[in-house]
Amino acid sequence: MADQTDPERLSDFDFALYRYTPSLPAAAISTAVFAILTLIHAWRIYKTKAIYFVAFTIGGLFQTIGYAGRIWSHYDTEGVPAFVLQAIPILVAPALYAASIYMILGRLIRTLHADHLSILPVKWVTTIFVAGDVVSFTLQGGGGGIQSGGSLELYELGEKIIIGGLIVQIVVFGFFVITSVLFHRRIVREPTQRAVEGYVPWKRHLWVLYGTSGLILVRSVFRVIEYTQGNGGYLISHEVFLYVFDTLLMVAVMVAFAVWYVDDLESKKGVAKDREALGSSDGTLMDEFGRRES
Repeated sequence: MADQTDPERLSDFDFALYRYTPSLPAAAISTAVFAILTLIHAWRIYKTKAIYFVAFTIGGLFQTIGYAGRIWSHYDTEGVPAFVLQAIPILVAPALYAASIYMILGRLIRTLHADHLSILPVKWVTTIFVAGDVVSFTLQGGGGGIQSGGSLELYELGEKIIIGGLIVQIVVFGFFVITSVLFHRRIVREPTQRAVEGYVPWKRHLWVLYGTSGLILVRSVFRVIEYTQGNGGYLISHEVFLYVFDTLLMVAVMVAFAVWYVDDLESKKGVAKDREALGSSDGTLMDEFGRRES
């Protein structure tokens, strides 16, 4: 089908895949850093069976692929395949980080036996936030794919869809932070036995969630501003902003979880078994006490 783009709009539309030549050293270093961090997280999953970090680790793989794409783009600044290979994985990777972050909160609440302190039913905590994350991921990935369609209309449509996906991510993350903070305040005021015993370093886990969530939020706001300015905007025209407000922040997220790894949380099934064991243990102790009394 012929492109129906208005000729006058085409003449006014100043489009370029890149308005600079992607830095080879920056792309190579970023590829190596993300590859190393991804391998560290993959090894951690293998050793600890912390399956809630699978999405997070896939996000690291996406980053590695994306920055490898920028190496390719250094040698081919007008190649669409190279551009798409770097643009989409780097764009959507934080949504995969977010999925693991959301799962961690739900498991932390269960592990602390603090279901009653959550503003959301614990069985819905992970479902609600991950569902929002899937919507965000789909919109960003789909928008990036549409942008590569080769026409002005598709580029502008993809841009709007990406902005929508980023806004969804910001809204979901904002609600997640509110949920986390309220849970934090409540468990400090009414700590469960698990919290008092220090069964897990839950305060540290929550602060890591706050920090990493904040980094991803800043990055998402940057991306919204970048895409709102358009293809000829100041942010997208200067490579340094990508590395300052995206690359470095996402490296910090992966480093934070590599240093303060969360591998001591239980699944819903694990908590149920644990509570059953506690109940059984209490019953055994009561039986023993009764025999001694008699």
